[in-house]
Amino acid sequence: MTAITPFPTERTVVLTGAASVRGIGRAAADRLASEGWSIAILDINAEDASAAAAEIGSSRAVKAIGVGADVSDAASVDRAITEIEGSLPPIVALANLAGISSPTPFMETTVEEWDKVFAINMRGSFIVSQRVLKGMIERKLGRIVSISSISAQRGGGTYSKVAYSASKAGIIGFTRALAREVGEFGVTVNAIAPGPIDTDIMGGTLSEDRKAQMSEGIMMGRVGSREEVAALIAFLLGPDAGYITAATYDINGGLQVS
Repeated sequence: MTAITPFPTERTVVLTGAASVRGIGRAAADRLASEGWSIAILDINAEDASAAAAEIGSSRAVKAIGVGADVSDAASVDRAITEIEGSLPPIVALANLAGISSPTPFMETTVEEWDKVFAINMRGSFIVSQRVLKGMIERKLGRIVSISSISAQRGGGTYSKVAYSASKAGIIGFTRALAREVGEFGVTVNAIAPGPIDTDIMGGTLSEDRKAQMSEGIMMGRVGSREEVAALIAFLLGPDAGYITAATYDINGGLQVS
């Protein structure tokens, strides 16, 4: 029987793609910092990652570093995680948030674009998860949350099309299978499938008219906020979620009923 390993007081969460000021990752980093986590931000833009970590670390009085890394490149990720492991408390949690959209219609999608979308959205989650799991398995404690999308469940229908939807559907299968393999080591693996959220990933900042248009068919009558998704991420990465694994959590205001 798997024993329960207590959460350490000093612990680190790694968040990929969390440097963008208006992104879910940035909101999640701030929320987790407010709960006492040490913060490690991985982003393709090292300067932005460092600035985001400095701001959060200062405002929340926690340890925080930002490291530049290409999540689709194993050597780049290994260097980044090694730096984090040498600078911060043990890595207890990972949020796979790095992602790119793809509004290109299927018949216009090139092989290069398809591969790029999967490299960031899917392969990146594999590479970073595999690297941080080494320490989690050793310590018999870990939390992993990856971002899927309502597009994976509905077959698009929001902004991005086939390449994005397929890559995000892959996250759901990845989550379930990985959870099965690492549960015996005290590691949980879950996914979150957001509906329309007020970020810039859907072609830029949403205007009020576009928000109203996107709200049609949503039971709550509005798009979601970054902070609402961040709260769900924080819960699933926290000590109270130790018996939740292989799950996909919808956060879409009722646009999709699973």
